[in-house]
Amino acid sequence: MATVSLDSLDLAALLCSRVCHDVISPVGAIVNGLEVMEEEGGDEEMKTFALDLIRKSARQASARLQFARIAFGAAGSAGAAIDLGDAESVAKGFFTDDRTTLTWTARRMLLPKNRVKLLLNLIVIAAQGIPRGGTIDVTVGGDEATSTFMIKAQGRNARIPTHAPALVRGEAEDGTVDAHAIQTYYTGLVARAAGMGVDFALDGETLTIASAPA
Repeated sequence: MATVSLDSLDLAALLCSRVCHDVISPVGAIVNGLEVMEEEGGDEEMKTFALDLIRKSARQASARLQFARIAFGAAGSAGAAIDLGDAESVAKGFFTDDRTTLTWTARRMLLPKNRVKLLLNLIVIAAQGIPRGGTIDVTVGGDEATSTFMIKAQGRNARIPTHAPALVRGEAEDGTVDAHAIQTYYTGLVARAAGMGVDFALDGETLTIASAPA
């Protein structure tokens, strides 16, 4: 494994690609639904279906953008704290399909921005570990100064996402990352900025990701 060296411009470009990837599907569905609505002579059943598609896709796009605003964006001024209740809301909104269920156990408190960003990005990695869906249980322990995160993802064929531990450490086989790997690599950057360590474990069909002050 080689240490990844990525300048700020490449990091920004790859993160933008990741966000676009997350929203392009629901936005495309909205466009398709509008085209059906505009067709002359279309039957009412198809128009009703199209309207439902537009509503669902618009909610999905909005939820993913709200999630990205906190997980990848500034979400307030430098050094700002973020309410865990807001993090819970955007995390649950991120899973809009019926394949994955998210449960959240945490008292409501303000945490440093980078710790909340780390938590949300770890949830994304946990979801990648159960590609066929399942349940994700998020537990936040400690207090504002010594918070800890425990994320358990359970599902069929659960796995540690490929190269995730190395990428979180800032390493890759060829020393480079692409748009597919950038989110996991970025998670490691945020973890180090927050002074948090990240550990992965797999037991049967349960993936556990734990994070505590390094």
